[in-house]
Amino acid sequence: MILEKYSFGTGDRFAQQGEAQLKAILKAKEKGIHIVPVWNKSNREHQIIHSTPESTRAEAEQATRALEWSDSYYVDADHINLHTVDAFIDHSNFFTLDVADYIGGDVSAGDIEQFLKIGTPYTGTLQIPGIEEPFHITREDLIRIAKTFLGAVREAAAIYRHIASKKSTGDFVAEVSMDEVENPQSPVDLFFILQMISHYQIPAQTIAPKFTGRFNKGVDYVGDLKQFRKEFEQDLLVIDYAIHEFGLPENLKLSVHSGSDKFTIYPVMGELIRKHDKGIHVKTAGTTWLEEVIGLAMAGGDALVMAKQIYANAYTRQEELCGPYATVIDIDPDTLPVPSEVDTWDGQKFADTLRNIPGHPDYHPGFRQLIHVGYKVAAELGDKFLQMVANHSKVVGEQVTTNIYNRHICRLFNL
Repeated sequence: MILEKYSFGTGDRFAQQGEAQLKAILKAKEKGIHIVPVWNKSNREHQIIHSTPESTRAEAEQATRALEWSDSYYVDADHINLHTVDAFIDHSNFFTLDVADYIGGDVSAGDIEQFLKIGTPYTGTLQIPGIEEPFHITREDLIRIAKTFLGAVREAAAIYRHIASKKSTGDFVAEVSMDEVENPQSPVDLFFILQMISHYQIPAQTIAPKFTGRFNKGVDYVGDLKQFRKEFEQDLLVIDYAIHEFGLPENLKLSVHSGSDKFTIYPVMGELIRKHDKGIHVKTAGTTWLEEVIGLAMAGGDALVMAKQIYANAYTRQEELCGPYATVIDIDPDTLPVPSEVDTWDGQKFADTLRNIPGHPDYHPGFRQLIHVGYKVAAELGDKFLQMVANHSKVVGEQVTTNIYNRHICRLFNL
């Protein structure tokens, strides 16, 4: 199973918008951009919503059947580990091996010495084709990198082998994910991480590092754009070199997690993948849930009342809802509108405050991030929420399709 050049992780908290998401992919295809959809949902999301991996597979199958999609599509067991993977094995063909928690974990002296044997030939001056300035690597650098990342890659190998013991190795795509951490991984770090991935014989087709800057959920990139451009291009070239140096899969590509709404860097990433003729995987997961809330607001009436109730409930439960996402959100509680103020808004005002339109005077990133992590509130409404979304499927679906195509795909591919 070989993942195509361009793929979008179209996460959907409540498994209601598969067709609307796929319509955006089809619109790109009409413009000559061939993207494959990857429906992704994490174990954490399933637990909160009380859904199962089987429901994600069912959504993907229903959408592709309804829209007569004949190309590949994938169902991602998102951010799984050895403790959570088994429930996904029968229903997924893409596995995000999340080993961020193992970065900096215990590594034996023997494992470090073994890594030094394969890493030492790259000490001194390391010249990566296409990167103007050489990297200077010392033995101390190798020891630091080994102590930081070797345990994580070893854990990824254990997860991969566990999946491979249950499925044929040719029947799924493996991604190694290290993104939900505080400190970014440099291009040099990435080079040796890829060497470790090769050493542990993980046929990774995508790698999700922590890039420089902030990748907060559902809002724009925050950071030094010039530095991001430099490191992103170097990452592309490091991967290209590592593929041939370490015998990694030819289609190995960067994966950008929390990729929704990173409007500042989309033109940069698009320019660089075209310049170097590289692929990319972008996850836009929680954006669809936000578009459902926007659709309810736009529908007005009882749907708008429900949207306001969701916000009011999330507002009173900020600590609970934000805690699991602390590394990927930045909300100043003092700037959030109080629920009594939100109750006075019409649907357009609510939607404009939630929808990420750069420069719009009503847009509020804190409001957006709080609702982003507040999907548990809607989950607690159960069938009441799902029925409201179904009752207004046309306006909700329009928001979902427009958001993925106009704001994301068009920006990335300069359409």
